[in-house]
Amino acid sequence: MRIGVDATCWHNRRGYGRHARALLRSLIRLDTSNQYTLFLDSTDEAEPTPEQCEVRVIPSSVPTVEAASADGHRSLKDMWGKSKALSAREFDLVFFPTIYSFVPTFGRARKLVMMHDVIADMYPQLTVPRFTARLFWNIKVALGRMQADSLITVSNYSRDCIVKHFGADPARISVVGEAADPIFRRLDHPASGPKLEALGLDGTRPMIVYLGGFSPHKNLDALVAAFTRVTLRPEFGDPLLVMVGDTSGDAFHTCFEKIAALIDSAQLQDRVIVTGYLADDDVVSLLNLATVLVLPSLMEGFGLPAVEAAACGCPVIATKASPLPELLGEGGIFIDPTEDQISAALERVLSSKDLRLRMREQGLAAARCLTWDDAARQMMEVIRKVAHAEVHRG
Repeated sequence: MRIGVDATCWHNRRGYGRHARALLRSLIRLDTSNQYTLFLDSTDEAEPTPEQCEVRVIPSSVPTVEAASADGHRSLKDMWGKSKALSAREFDLVFFPTIYSFVPTFGRARKLVMMHDVIADMYPQLTVPRFTARLFWNIKVALGRMQADSLITVSNYSRDCIVKHFGADPARISVVGEAADPIFRRLDHPASGPKLEALGLDGTRPMIVYLGGFSPHKNLDALVAAFTRVTLRPEFGDPLLVMVGDTSGDAFHTCFEKIAALIDSAQLQDRVIVTGYLADDDVVSLLNLATVLVLPSLMEGFGLPAVEAAACGCPVIATKASPLPELLGEGGIFIDPTEDQISAALERVLSSKDLRLRMREQGLAAARCLTWDDAARQMMEVIRKVAHAEVHRG
């Protein structure tokens, strides 16, 4: 079969882009029976694409990763150009790795649409606050669900949420998992390196790490408040809170200024380090040196930063509103993401070296069970089923 792929999220540095790159690289390498064509709309700062596939560039006035942001909009001309390219009769199947960049397509090709989670649908004021943008989001999601021969999501938890929120038929929703990239691993001799040293992150103080964006649903105000409590306990050894992620130019709705103001008002400037974006090798070093990673989101469809941390041997505190309790087991402590529960979990981890060692070993074992090759094989099975008409729109 010839498969056209909307790869316009390829250059996104956040979860959607990382997911698309990792899944498609494994899928295209393993699936030698099908031919893949990736459609990009920008080659600026291009991440390398697989050699085994064709790559086409769709002319676009504004790249999708910018235009489909919380504060942006896509022009009808750009959307029509992508729709026309993906509707070409040469394709037997069209795959959207995220509904975030979906456009309606027409023609005979079967359609696979990946819907990672229902966060924007359950927390619209926190993710798509402008009324017009929210209206267009709702239309896009409705069209994506209607056109899909099969919806795909990243966890059983996310599938259950889609079924509950939209009343969708669970038989139409397939699960294709995620994994940490191989670079995320336990280092024999972890060291901070020049970038981390310049930030004062040399591992001599306990480090509580957050990794991700600064969107309101990430619930970082509760994390800062909980950390403030911990700093009042001298027995925890003067810990640092390290917040890793883009602080500006993010395509998603951000509340970074609010978080920065909270840090200032709590007089935590010397205890909270906001790193901005870090390259993967620096993130790996940081997670190897860290005491614990905290993911206090109101909801996660998968929670990849927690899996990446576990793969580095870093204990995890994470929201129960995610698949992470199932994925990481005793490698994590799972909480309702309130200030009280975050603070209590931090105190447990910081006060017990034995607990941290047990969580490290359990987390490493759990992360080893998740691979992108397994995810690619799951995706190949979805493609096979749709190709043989075992799944239908409806």
